[in-house]
Amino acid sequence: FDIQRMGPSTGLPTRTSQGDILSTYYLSHGDTQHPILFPGSVEECFEMAMKAFDYAEEFQTLIFVLSDLDLGMNTWMSERFEYPSDSFKRGKVLDQAALEQVSQFYRYVDVDGDGIPYRTLPGTPHPKAPYFTRGSGHNQYGQYTEKSAEWQQNLDRIKRKFETITQCLPLPVIEDNGSHIGLIAFGSTHWAVLEAQDLLEAQGLKTDYLRIRALPLHPSIENFLHTHDLIYVIEQNRDSQMLQILRSRFPKEATKMKSILHYDGSFLDADVVAQGITLSEQASAVA
Repeated sequence: FDIQRMGPSTGLPTRTSQGDILSTYYLSHGDTQHPILFPGSVEECFEMAMKAFDYAEEFQTLIFVLSDLDLGMNTWMSERFEYPSDSFKRGKVLDQAALEQVSQFYRYVDVDGDGIPYRTLPGTPHPKAPYFTRGSGHNQYGQYTEKSAEWQQNLDRIKRKFETITQCLPLPVIEDNGSHIGLIAFGSTHWAVLEAQDLLEAQGLKTDYLRIRALPLHPSIENFLHTHDLIYVIEQNRDSQMLQILRSRFPKEATKMKSILHYDGSFLDADVVAQGITLSEQASAVA
């Protein structure tokens, strides 16, 4: 859980930010893109916390929840939290009965083709249950290897796993009013965008809105980009971090996207969003 804020040291860390996206998403040896959840309310903080633990076990990988100081320290109104009725989701676990049905268990073999191998839990009373986890390079059978083909096979399996994960993470929330202008935001920025839409509509400017709730980006986002002539990506960091990811993921739509940025540490409000879009639209009209 990363409650994003300004930094370093004291003072500015008491200000909000959305500046840890790229460092969290790409932090690896080039073999992964970490799944990230973006709660937009305290209710979603509660719900996504539960989902994060399930996802971590189901997909056998780190799951990051990126909130921000606005959500993490301020007082928010919320509907009553709904207590979960489902049991924990452990994913592909072979118990004693399941191990009796398999001829052999290898920890990293992709049996189902979705990139997610089966596992056993410590202490499972069966001679096939134990496996050795080494800290060095290994093949799909858990054996030490420096063979190029076997290492590439591992990387390809992990890539398939993240393609599977993308289909299971929370979907983006899309509001389509038939406008040619689209807005994209995430996290607590959501509330300023909703109010800004009302301000813009009062000026005669209708907008559509997509709220990102997870990385990797769901394929449905491409359709939103494709069906709009201009898209504003609203985020609270200096370097347009979410915009960079969007352009990388959907390069054919890259030129349509512009940034509305806010990174002085204060909470983003509707006026900042509406004014940024209004000034951009006016500049485009003049050009």
